Amino acid sequence: MTFPSAKRPSLSIEQLVQGVLEGDRTALGRAITLVESSHLDHMELAGELLGRFVSVPRNTVRIGITGVPGVGKSTFIEAFGSYLLSIGKKVAVIAVDPSSSISGGSILGDKTRMETLVRNRDCFIRPVPSKGALGGVAANTTETILLCEAAGFDVVLVETVGVGQNEVTVRDLVDFFLLLMLPNAGDNLQGMKRGIMELADHILINKADGENRMSADAARNEYQQSIEFMRAATSGWKTSVDVCSALEHSGMETAWAVVQQFVEATTSRGTFTDRRQKQQRQWLRLRLASQLQARFFADDNVKQALSATEDAFLSGKTTLVEAIQTILAAWKTE
Repeated sequence: MTFPSAKRPSLSIEQLVQGVLEGDRTALGRAITLVESSHLDHMELAGELLGRFVSVPRNTVRIGITGVPGVGKSTFIEAFGSYLLSIGKKVAVIAVDPSSSISGGSILGDKTRMETLVRNRDCFIRPVPSKGALGGVAANTTETILLCEAAGFDVVLVETVGVGQNEVTVRDLVDFFLLLMLPNAGDNLQGMKRGIMELADHILINKADGENRMSADAARNEYQQSIEFMRAATSGWKTSVDVCSALEHSGMETAWAVVQQFVEATTSRGTFTDRRQKQQRQWLRLRLASQLQARFFADDNVKQALSATEDAFLSGKTTLVEAIQTILAAWKTE
């Protein structure tokens, strides 16, 4: 079977698999497009494709990056990614853009904001729309991560939308969770919910340059004092706070050193493996739920029952519970 495209020749699953394993960025992009599709036939093909990579050895680090609006996430990723490339790492960036709740469209402008990375053959940037998904990440981020790992990328950076306290789903998708904050600590502490800070494995005060340097140092001290009273985000690991300047590319080496220390510490305790297994279990359930939903609403009997029952519910002729039971009873699963 092939994945149809109106603009480019179709590729078979075998061709997509081979292309991804060879690190072909075009094949990787098309494979991701396939797993993003909500068409039922494409979902089945995507499941077949992903199944070919489950046993592929992976020695990657998944880093989630979040922060308040205006903190400079894209600028930081450009600087951090450039540093990783300079030390021989292959870097994949999954940049989630917010989708309009009205048009469904998204900006998808991260490639234009990461000019250095996009030109490097050892870097792959995939802007994806959130499509209204809760938690600040796109619905198929897990699959995209898996494909990037199969393509041989060493570090996968997941830039999230930045939606405040709801941006917690990323914690369940990555190994290391990095929170970026602005120098004015007092204002940020008032506006930042405690919950998101409790999820961070490391906090970086960005824009620590020029006149902001002193306020960044003050913010570091204030955040450090705050997290002393919080539960550890990861068992056996103590969250720390540092400063950096994405604009000046300073603090990137230190940030990577913290990530390496985290991987070493959590691997030795078994926490790293436990977290990956938890992610696999969650992925299975999410994928199952997605397949069930697609099959349910594609069923002709459900479509008919839904249309009739919605009218009855809106006119007050049936209750919500009765409406749901009627629609569920119409689904023929045998």
